[in-house]
Amino acid sequence: MAKYLYRLGLWSATHRFKVIFGGIGLLIATAILALTIGPAFNENTPIPGLQSQEALETMNKEFPSPPSKGGETKIVFKAPDNERLSSQKAQTLIAATLKQVAEDPAVQETISPYKNGSLSADRKIAYATVAYRVPGGDVTPESKTHIEAAIEKLRDAGWQAELTGDGYVKMKIVSVMEVVGVFIAFLVLSVTFASFLTGVLPIATAVVGLGIGLMGVLLGSNVLDMSSTSLSLSAMLGLAVGIDYALFIVSRYRQQLSEGYDREESIAIANGTAGSSVVFAGITVIIGLCGLAVAQIPFLTAMGLAGALCVLVAVLVAVIFVPAVLSAMGDRIGAKPRNSLLAKFSRKPSNRSSKRREGVDTAWGAFVTRRPWLAVSAGVILLAAIALPFSRMELGMPDDAQKPIEQTERRAYDLQTEAYGAGSHSPLVILAETAAGTQATAAVQKAIQALERFENIGTIAPAMPGPSGHLFLISVIPATGAHDRETRDLVQEIRGDSAVIQKETGVRLMVTGSTAVGIDISQKLSDALPKFCLVIIGLAFLLLMAVFRSLLVPIKAVLGFVLSLGATFGFVVLVVQDGNLGTLFGFGGPGPVLNFLPIIVVGILFGLAMDYEVFLVSRMREEFKHSGDAKRAVLAGIKHSGSVVTAAGLIMISVFVGFMLAEDPIIKSMGFALAFGILFDAFVVRMLIVPGAMTLMGRSAWYLPKWLDRILPNIDVEGESVMEEVERRKKEAA
Repeated sequence: MAKYLYRLGLWSATHRFKVIFGGIGLLIATAILALTIGPAFNENTPIPGLQSQEALETMNKEFPSPPSKGGETKIVFKAPDNERLSSQKAQTLIAATLKQVAEDPAVQETISPYKNGSLSADRKIAYATVAYRVPGGDVTPESKTHIEAAIEKLRDAGWQAELTGDGYVKMKIVSVMEVVGVFIAFLVLSVTFASFLTGVLPIATAVVGLGIGLMGVLLGSNVLDMSSTSLSLSAMLGLAVGIDYALFIVSRYRQQLSEGYDREESIAIANGTAGSSVVFAGITVIIGLCGLAVAQIPFLTAMGLAGALCVLVAVLVAVIFVPAVLSAMGDRIGAKPRNSLLAKFSRKPSNRSSKRREGVDTAWGAFVTRRPWLAVSAGVILLAAIALPFSRMELGMPDDAQKPIEQTERRAYDLQTEAYGAGSHSPLVILAETAAGTQATAAVQKAIQALERFENIGTIAPAMPGPSGHLFLISVIPATGAHDRETRDLVQEIRGDSAVIQKETGVRLMVTGSTAVGIDISQKLSDALPKFCLVIIGLAFLLLMAVFRSLLVPIKAVLGFVLSLGATFGFVVLVVQDGNLGTLFGFGGPGPVLNFLPIIVVGILFGLAMDYEVFLVSRMREEFKHSGDAKRAVLAGIKHSGSVVTAAGLIMISVFVGFMLAEDPIIKSMGFALAFGILFDAFVVRMLIVPGAMTLMGRSAWYLPKWLDRILPNIDVEGESVMEEVERRKKEAA
């Protein structure tokens, strides 16, 4: 593969303008096609195999949903201390507010709290519903500004008025904060390369690849059932790996220039060596993302495929487009200059420097290799301590309760909780099936009486019969919230006692509704996680064993991956679920961990962790093959690859932090977990534990039984064959 990439890099450099204009032309063409066809995201993808989904399908046949309606916005009111909603003054004020809201041509109707029966028991809180003529996502900013202006008069009168609903709240796929993350990445690149111009290049090429990838995702949404979250994940991942992969190519290119190679040869060598690592890293990330299909949840499979597409495009851009841009830049990107800032962190230690290790000593390398037990112990203890909360992780779907109190939808959520109880956010729909006939209603009533025996039942609405006469809908409001363990237990208790109730009353009870579906999805994802982890860890071991021709190196790498993964999940539980330091990271309150977050993080971190492992340890292996000195090999790996791994980790963190600062809890959770996952893996595992462990293992780190060496495929991820060929030609020319 390395030789093919070498030739590809040489071809791209030679035909630089064709490649550059071709890449930009492809971006424009895909953008025109995608924007012409338009996206078709589906936020309600059915999930086969769930009890709640089967009940939902049965319910939809008996009680078909009305034709698709427009978006809705709730205006949640709270009267001042000396006022009640039942007073004539309050009724007049609310009527005037709703009249002003209805002046918007986009509003189809308004329903006052006096018509929808939403007044709380103390007559202090209620809500009105505003129905629009268009879907919630199509409600214009002007309509939102209009309704905000209307409720502002209520606030001026001393009332609390908040807004929520799909007609008002819309997830922002890209915001200013993502741009902040990219700007931080630019600063990291500029410091790394000691050049602002060179710092722009990886970002510019990554943006081209990201644009093509996202247009592909938009087109793919017309083929697969895909949620809009897939677009955010793809943007987050495509941008991060796109910058990192370009960084690896550019770094190696400048290194070859500094060693005296001409420009085109340097580009070709960089593509054959660092490009091989990029392809390997991209393949591992793609495998991890495609492996999400193991969970057998359609929206998660589509999310993985969307992310894999953006990573694939990032790899192709790195090995085809980046060499062409480097060639076009000419002398404007030169050999690696001395960076005075980085030199302080990589200077030689002032004493006890062995002559035979001269040229590879650095301050950090000397510290780790002289105190390997301290480095390994400190890293393991730190990550193990952070991982402790992982054992009590609870999965679910975040809602407005996790948003900052400064946002109106969060305050609306709190008002509804105050008025109607926490269970108002977690209604259960129970489908009662019985034999049709005159006794059906009486039998269902007996089943309702049986339901009243459960402790966590809040209220039960009267049963609503279906057209067939043998199916009834029963709405149940639990006494606890959607994310409380008691609510999950209630769902399982009703299902567990369903057979007994059916025997007593002749009525079969099936639990469904959004709360039950969410509980079932979380359980299915939780059950799939161990199997997915075993597949990923096993694959990582086999790949690294083939790459490094070693038994101990892949074992060490896998254990390090498990440590960083455990620490990531432990920290997520500590902050997101327990609420510790939540306000520091923008989480408005404690809540469940996003149900598909663990499996997403495993898939993505697997690829990125293997990326850093290969880039760092392959340099150690190269030095060990030349010198036979295990300690020198560790020092060489830190000196030549440590700064690039550090820069790559900082870039990843910068991009993910930008998404962590987003408003949407789902995007925020993913950005947060991935940012700290990279922090733990790149800086604690790869830069502390790995060199320490390699020093302790010494020469035994590179042991592999001969019989195993013969059957393993030879994966040349560092392009050794290319360098051997280049050196051979240089000797022949001399």
